Amino acid sequence: MRATGGWWGRKSTPGKVETYTRWSFHFFAVVEVAAVGLPAFAQAGTGLAAWLPAVVTVHAVLCSRTASQALDWTRGRREQPVRLLGALGTVTALIVVGSVVLSERGPGGEHVAAAANTVFVGVLSFGAGTLTLGVRGRWHVLAVVAGSVAGALLVQLPLGVAAPAALGTAFAVLVTCGGLAFTSVFSVWLLDAVYELDEARETRARLAVAEERLRFGRDLHDVMGRNLSVIALKSELAVQLARRGRTEAVEQMIEVQRIARESQREVRDVVRGYREADLRLELAGAQGVLAAAGIECEVTGDAAGLPVEVQSALGWVVREATTNVLRHGDAGRCVVGVRVDGGRVAGGRVVLTVENDGAKVGDGGGGEVSEGSGGAGLIGLRERLTAIGGELEAGAVDGDRFRVVATVPLPSATGVEGGTS
Repeated sequence: MRATGGWWGRKSTPGKVETYTRWSFHFFAVVEVAAVGLPAFAQAGTGLAAWLPAVVTVHAVLCSRTASQALDWTRGRREQPVRLLGALGTVTALIVVGSVVLSERGPGGEHVAAAANTVFVGVLSFGAGTLTLGVRGRWHVLAVVAGSVAGALLVQLPLGVAAPAALGTAFAVLVTCGGLAFTSVFSVWLLDAVYELDEARETRARLAVAEERLRFGRDLHDVMGRNLSVIALKSELAVQLARRGRTEAVEQMIEVQRIARESQREVRDVVRGYREADLRLELAGAQGVLAAAGIECEVTGDAAGLPVEVQSALGWVVREATTNVLRHGDAGRCVVGVRVDGGRVAGGRVVLTVENDGAKVGDGGGGEVSEGSGGAGLIGLRERLTAIGGELEAGAVDGDRFRVVATVPLPSATGVEGGTS
């Protein structure tokens, strides 16, 4: 199974949302040229047909640049682009005033006036809508929109525009500028929410893994804490007795030796219980841990009656695969299946499948078991399975899905119904 995907597939979900948002605002520049510049080109006379669309294009490029830096600012990657925002506001104001002057006092008649009005409304709306990306707080956004509407009135009325016409233009600015401002604010809010949810998901995953480590630490502490305290006390007592020449020091050291050996045996039991876990318990634990991390987990099949060595090896596969689903990718659903092929007699085999979505194609994926040393990673899992004649396959399937398949032969009758899935 080979991982496929390119530039888009390697991005995380927040990265994809950010790229979509960023290019949406770049596309607004195209919309401004198409909705404002081209109609102005069609309406204006030959003398103005060349520079009106050019002015709109320059303004659209400036809006695109401002939107890009404003988005970086909202993500905390740069300082607020105050100079660029000021430049956009100044250029927008100059174009708006020039459009009104051209409409009321310039040559060209009704066609030029119509083109100038189109530029007036479009440039003011797109400029103010982009400016709202560079401010925080709804009152600041409302101030930008209200200022644009008020500016539309204040620019037109002193230049002799009739009050009804000025009010109609101001209303058009209110609708278009308000819509663009809402789009900008909502886009930033949505982008922030996606990043916050992704951070919360990673935090839940880390907490789930940390809780499992704490459980093992608590078990080890319960076993070793008392014994080490007894060893320390008896060793100190033996030292004191030895300094006094008392023969009881030998007995105390023999007792220390016995407790140390007993502790060693108990630690082995704890580690064995952790490493050779019951497969049914591992399946239940995986379902609980993934659910706690916000990942839907479905477990199918029955592991009852499998040989101890088979359960131990497959239990470790479940644990390792579950850990990697939590640590990597952006999984929303994970399916774990156990089935017995070929009946319950010798020659049959147990197949364990762990499959999740949200894999990051090209860098390990949501469920990929990373290479490691010791008992972790593909190497450790393959060693465990090879020791009992098993096999392990892992890789991406169907784009963003990752699958781990472990196959272990049955050495003898297990008492498990075959074909469970």
